[in-house]
Amino acid sequence: MTASAPRLQWQFQLLDLKPPSRPQPILVPPPPVVDPGQSEAVRKLRASLDGSLAARVTSATELIGALDRKRREESIPTTLASLDTLLGGGLQRGKVVEIAARWASGRFSIVLSALTAATTMGEAAALIDLGDHFDPQLAEADGVDLKRLLWIRPHTMKEAVMAAEMITATGFQLVVLELGLHPLRGKRAPDAAWVRLARTAEAHGTAMLVSSPYPVTGTMSEAVVKGGATRAKWLGQGVAPRLLAGVKSSFTLEKHRHRKPGAAASLELRTES
Repeated sequence: MTASAPRLQWQFQLLDLKPPSRPQPILVPPPPVVDPGQSEAVRKLRASLDGSLAARVTSATELIGALDRKRREESIPTTLASLDTLLGGGLQRGKVVEIAARWASGRFSIVLSALTAATTMGEAAALIDLGDHFDPQLAEADGVDLKRLLWIRPHTMKEAVMAAEMITATGFQLVVLELGLHPLRGKRAPDAAWVRLARTAEAHGTAMLVSSPYPVTGTMSEAVVKGGATRAKWLGQGVAPRLLAGVKSSFTLEKHRHRKPGAAASLELRTES
């Protein structure tokens, strides 16, 4: 027995139906012009002045914004003129700068100078002190604003590098990794750790200073400054007891991505009289 399909032709007609046409896209009109937000008084004052004078009129809001942009774009100086000249202006934001020198060369004095400059600028700074040489009282007397400084005291190189990466990701504008004296505590960090550290600094615009007795960052640093000869300066002559008046050290730009290496600078540190 077979079953008939009297409405078979109608069913095939359903298959031939064309899909409904899609709606045509409608162009969105351009957005309206945004008012810069200047007050009516400033607008009238600019309209009443000549073009050259009107361009110099700045409201308080515009001035604050311009200063903030300028502050964020520039490097953080170490306030040591010879070293800043060697680095092309100081510690560039988003880059890693390494200073490899002996302790007697005044390496830690450079660290304190950079911390002083950053905290007095209003920036938040972090010191990862693997060598545990930081003295808060002396640093405050030197000008470091301790309210803007985070002091971390790791035990090994691995902990120090991990702490630097974590702190950089939180938005600190200056992170100093002070590795102390030779030999360094713990094993050397792998190259991948320095790669992550450099990428984190670049992503967050952090100026990072690595202070070490010998180079450790490899190819990931923007600049490497190597310490050279150090000469002590004494007060007094002859066999009588003499007082240390200061030290004079030489530094050489060993590597820089945008400057010719080989430039030298001298740094003279004096003791308080």
